[in-house]
Amino acid sequence: MNTEKKRLLTGLQSSGTLHIGNYFGALKPFLDIYEQYESHLMVADYHSLTSLRDPKQLHDNIINVVKDYLAIGVDPTKAIIFRQSDNQDHMELSWILNCMVTVPFLMQAHSYKDKVAKGLEPNAGLFTYPMLQAADITLYDIDVVPVGEDQRQHLEYTREAVGKFNRAYGEILKAPKEMILDSVGVVPGIDGQKMSKSYGNGIPLFGSQKEIEKIVMSIVTDSSGERPENVYAIHRLLKSAEELEPIYEQHKGRYGDLKKILAADLESFIAPMREKREKITNEEVQEVLRVGAEKAKTISGVTLTKARKAIGITL
Repeated sequence: MNTEKKRLLTGLQSSGTLHIGNYFGALKPFLDIYEQYESHLMVADYHSLTSLRDPKQLHDNIINVVKDYLAIGVDPTKAIIFRQSDNQDHMELSWILNCMVTVPFLMQAHSYKDKVAKGLEPNAGLFTYPMLQAADITLYDIDVVPVGEDQRQHLEYTREAVGKFNRAYGEILKAPKEMILDSVGVVPGIDGQKMSKSYGNGIPLFGSQKEIEKIVMSIVTDSSGERPENVYAIHRLLKSAEELEPIYEQHKGRYGDLKKILAADLESFIAPMREKREKITNEEVQEVLRVGAEKAKTISGVTLTKARKAIGITL
């Protein structure tokens, strides 16, 4: 890899069946920039243990999230794709960083408070989650971490822990900068609300042609105008306003025809990714992760060796 490129890291966690809102809101923004960096894609399986207690689901999530990224076009030769649990350096550095921060500091974490308020068990892993995340980032001398605006505090916690370590032991760890991803706005669901798994209003990213057609034909429309706004809003994800204007003018008031056109355009968009994903085997995923783990350990080992020497463990 080109070492002159800045290093970027993003954590991958499977949230089940992806919809096109996930693609346009998170996957595509990463796909558009990852080759500009020495990119690290980490499957955050240890992080999942804060709430997931289903071994089969955790195992399936690991395989599925890698397949998802490969299917949308991420090239494993142009990014280091690895699994957090394949590199125990994460555990060691997270313990060191845990010893740098205070309990009151961790208690201020918005994510922790929000999840506990929603009924999630306040286990110690959830509480110290920010320090494992800080280790994930600093092990690889990461320059930038792409996050949404609501995740800015996560990077602030990393910088605080790194700052305390460096003030105590010298400038050993690199403090990352956040890359606030440009929002594509709210991706609308078939009912006009934000597309969300919890709302059940999504269009599956790897859905079959029949499944897509059935969902598109059920898009909620109103009779207040000549253009079905919910149909148009989803269509705009695929084509420009200039491309759509003559289509919607020609089929003014004919909502069923416009839905059929949208379904066809969605199929043209989804089919190549779906077909690619179906061909990816579990063995291929395991090989990608094996190669990625080797590369990841080579980089993290250098950082951890410096940290161990700085704190006095390495004599």
